[in-house]
Parts: sequence; structure tokens; C-alpha cells
Amino acid sequence: MNPEVVGQAGAVRFTEHELTAALTGAAKSVLASQDRDIRKGRRTADAAWEALTKFERFQILDGLGGQLLPVLVGLPDVEVPVGERPSFTDAQITTAVEERLGDERGVRRKALLVARVALVKVALLSVPPRQDPDALIVPDHL
Repeated sequence: MNPEVVGQAGAVRFTEHELTAALTGAAKSVLASQDRDIRKGRRTADAAWEALTKFERFQILDGLGGQLLPVLVGLPDVEVPVGERPSFTDAQITTAVEERLGDERGVRRKALLVARVALVKVALLSVPPRQDPDALIVPDHL
């Protein structure tokens, strides 16, 4: 971790909420790719997600979490202006994925790399825009 980047004001790692949103967005994308009704336009990914039981959602999130969370946490710290999403270059994403692929070799490694990079990009699109921490309102009862 680069201490110069971490020490800068505004350079913040992903929050728990952002990681959850990223993981959920990737899960809905995976669900949409496997659900015939979504592909044919009969229902939305959000409706299919809501139709799942909590345990079914957990199973999907748990499976994706092992693949995505280490990569998302391994991305470099970037300064994110209020109202924008964090953005990373293709090279930064590919490097973060490659570092976590393990012992895979050959064609399988290449296929995993391409698929996981695409999944990380989908997850990053699901991260909500950064909120202004000074604008947060804490209720009086807390």
C-alpha cells in the first residue's frame, strides 16, 4: 500500500456499503445471465433478485464474494470526488485480478482472467456515487 496515497485527504478505500452494492450488482448480473425470463424480457433482474429467498441470495453473494472482494480491496486507493464513482483503468483491474488468480495455468487462466475482469467491471458500475461525509445527518436519537 502506498503511504502517500493513503495519507491524502479524500483518498479512501471502499466503504462497507460500496462493497455490498458492488457485490449485489454483480450478483444480479450473474442471475440475469442465467435466468431465461430476464433474458427474454419477461421480468427484471431486480424482480428476480427479490423473488429469491434470503438463503438463495446468501449463496450467490457468498460464492461471488470470494472472487470479487479480494480484487476490489486490492485495487489502488484513488481520490473520488463527491457525487462520482471510483474509476480504475483496465490495467489496474487486470493487475488486481491476475494477482489473485492462484495456480491456474494456460487457457483456463486466460478464460478466468477475462471473465473475472468483466465481473469486476460490472461490480464497479454498481458502486453508488460517493456521498459527502459532511452532509450526513445523524438522527437525534443516536
